[in-house]
Amino acid sequence: MEKHSKRYHSAVKAADLTKDYPLAEAVAILAKFPQAKFDETVELSFRLGVDPSQGDQMVRGTTPLPNGSGKKIRVLVFTDDAAKALAAGADFAGLADIMAKINEGWLDFDVAIATTEAMKQVRTLARILGPKGLMPNPKSGTVTDDIAAGIKAVKAGRVEFKMDKTANIGVGIGKRSFTPTQIAENAAAVLEAIGKAKPASFKGHYIKTVVLSSSMSPGVKLASSEYSKF
Repeated sequence: MEKHSKRYHSAVKAADLTKDYPLAEAVAILAKFPQAKFDETVELSFRLGVDPSQGDQMVRGTTPLPNGSGKKIRVLVFTDDAAKALAAGADFAGLADIMAKINEGWLDFDVAIATTEAMKQVRTLARILGPKGLMPNPKSGTVTDDIAAGIKAVKAGRVEFKMDKTANIGVGIGKRSFTPTQIAENAAAVLEAIGKAKPASFKGHYIKTVVLSSSMSPGVKLASSEYSKF
């Protein structure tokens, strides 16, 4: 706690955290913050004005990151042709055998992709995979018959975003080891993607606040000019 407190106070000296900043400036401020002993994840946190209780106001989707996520993604493919999926870069592949492992508690993967045919059986895992955010979904591009393209997109750094029950979204956009330019480019891609995901039925103030932070840093609030067009 003491180390965290010292790191926080050092960060506060780097900038006035009560203000908001243009994206490039916010990224520069983040770069000045003390770093942890591990390569922290950099994240954008969104507070939205939509009503999560309304089914037609759900905000979710995916976007590629121009510079990748910096994270090694372990991909599982549900398919009858495991050999083909493994050859295309999957870390794990199969169907009945993999499903049996998952039912026994195995979840050592980051993203699951399924063929259209396999989904007929995979749906039975919804109670396990759903709460963990691991359920393949056509909207996120993880139910596809082009398995090679699906694996490539996920491994290259495509990120999924989904609003929670309190109208918040957190999206990892890279690592502290990235250059400021890489972080800014990834952040801009995520801002654009979430902006375009605005529900058609929603007419109010869509994006209320956006905060840039890393795993161990305080947040830097982005200026509304970065997202007011949405």
